[in-house]
Amino acid sequence: MDKIVHRLSHYQLGKVDNFIRPMLQRDFISNLPAHLVELILFNVNSDSLKSCEEVSTSWRCALARGQHWKKLIEKNVRSDSLWWGLSEKRQWDKFLNISRDMSVRRICEKFNYDVNIKRDKLDQLILMHVFYSKLYPKIIRDIHNIDNNWKRGNYKMTRINCQSENSKGVYCLQYDDDKIVSGLRDNTIKIWDRKDYSCSRILSGHTGSVLCLQYDNRVIISGSSDATVRVWDVETGECIKTLIHHCEAVLHLRFANGIMVTCSKDRSIAVWDMVSPRDITIRRVLVGHRAAVNVVDFDDRYIVSASGDRTIKVWSMDTLEFVRTLAGHRRGIACLQYRGRLVVSGSSDNTIRLWDIHSGVCLRVLEGHEELVRCIRFDEKRIVSGAYDGKIKVWDLQAALDPRALSSEICLCSLVQHTGRVFRLQFDDFQIVSSSHDDTILIWDFLDAPPSGLPSSTNRATLPELPNQAAVARAQMLFEMAARREIERRDREVVEEPALRPRANAARRHNADIAAAAAAAEAARGAGDNDESSSEEDLDRVDQVNNPNVAGPAPPQPHNQNHRRRQPRPELPVRLMQEMAAFDNMRRQQNNMDHLGGGDVDEEMPDGGP
Repeated sequence: MDKIVHRLSHYQLGKVDNFIRPMLQRDFISNLPAHLVELILFNVNSDSLKSCEEVSTSWRCALARGQHWKKLIEKNVRSDSLWWGLSEKRQWDKFLNISRDMSVRRICEKFNYDVNIKRDKLDQLILMHVFYSKLYPKIIRDIHNIDNNWKRGNYKMTRINCQSENSKGVYCLQYDDDKIVSGLRDNTIKIWDRKDYSCSRILSGHTGSVLCLQYDNRVIISGSSDATVRVWDVETGECIKTLIHHCEAVLHLRFANGIMVTCSKDRSIAVWDMVSPRDITIRRVLVGHRAAVNVVDFDDRYIVSASGDRTIKVWSMDTLEFVRTLAGHRRGIACLQYRGRLVVSGSSDNTIRLWDIHSGVCLRVLEGHEELVRCIRFDEKRIVSGAYDGKIKVWDLQAALDPRALSSEICLCSLVQHTGRVFRLQFDDFQIVSSSHDDTILIWDFLDAPPSGLPSSTNRATLPELPNQAAVARAQMLFEMAARREIERRDREVVEEPALRPRANAARRHNADIAAAAAAAEAARGAGDNDESSSEEDLDRVDQVNNPNVAGPAPPQPHNQNHRRRQPRPELPVRLMQEMAAFDNMRRQQNNMDHLGGGDVDEEMPDGGP
């Protein structure tokens, strides 16, 4: 045989191979013992299970006997928080981690089958196999839709109007599947039922705005601008203890595993031992910040604090000694979250920074908010931030940690529904819950979002007339086009007329500039647009255009025909600049009115330090 094989041509060897190969194949699923088959199939992924079903009837029966689709779903639920949360939201968790008889009974109840008909073991296995094999692609489809909704900003909106009597604003909140607990500017804590979003209880006792809170299954602990920390019973709503230590407003607090950390406008951090809800004693006071301490967070290794002095300080949880400072923000820091070795902070310099807590290195700076970044949270997938510009932005965390990622790839979407400053937010895999100075709590649902891709709201408020940045940009573009044509015309004159131009030509060009500026400003006014701010440099430019006699830059010198130099770009349109300044003055007046009407607009957030 060896000699014959060596004498065969390639074509003949191919024929022999096609003849012998089927004889060498073995159906290991049918031939191996059942416990080995189950072990093999348990370690394959969903795509391999789909392929196995298409091989033969015996392979399909092996999958049904081992209930491998059911086991694959159960394994994903145990290892992935998104799967676990989705099982509760969609209520298919009741079909998991139960016996075969119980599974058959619940499947029959769901589809109105007669349980007595499914007495045969083979019928039961086939019923379960079909149910779980159909359930798996539905779960994958839900997960895919949730991910797309986060990226596209597609949500279902639910709005809670807090209806504060005196002063409006919701400074803090926390939620679970049953309730939302919120701290308000009117000195109360309101608890909202998640079923109908009605106010189920109001906790009164603070004499100042409730600036921060946290709760567990036993207590709600809140901090206020009255400089006190109060402990409330979750079930009864009774205030069971009042802690008096700080001499100014308590801006933030965190508690876990028998330890509570509070921070205050008095620049100090207090560490408390919590033996029981009624037995809370102070352990140590941490001092080191040069301005109000706005936020704290901690785990079993570090306490992390951020202040209006532009710094983040890290303290050892074991020794309560100072470890290091994270410096980089250009203005005061309003918010942060600490998890693992990552710290994410937001500042009044309008930026978000990602830090490595061990080395103190800033890993990335995220820009996009137009005003102070007031609140920030992150998980394994994304960062969600809220700011005084009324926007909530969703960022891709993995892209932010990748130094090769472009800045344009990091921000997934911007959510705009609040009509005031965003004070606090919290989120999970399916929703964002946020609160604002507009006295509302918004629930952004990404699980049950409409398929059309357009956000849906159960109670949508009318937005105030705000500056339309797109129209302002269009007006500036029109002006720059007119200015570019004017520059090209000047360059042609430079080539054609090397002699000095008379002053009359300069005056004519000046009038043409003003006419082009007026046309662009009219376009902006026609769209109902204003810009939000104007710098002093821009106001000086407006004065120079309106009054040519005011001292300013020297008039352009004549060009040498052999050296063509581009003229400087003309400034912004005169009327557009005037409208920008007027709008800025209007906003300042509104802020002054808020200040005179009932205290600081945001008592929790100080000025931001020097």
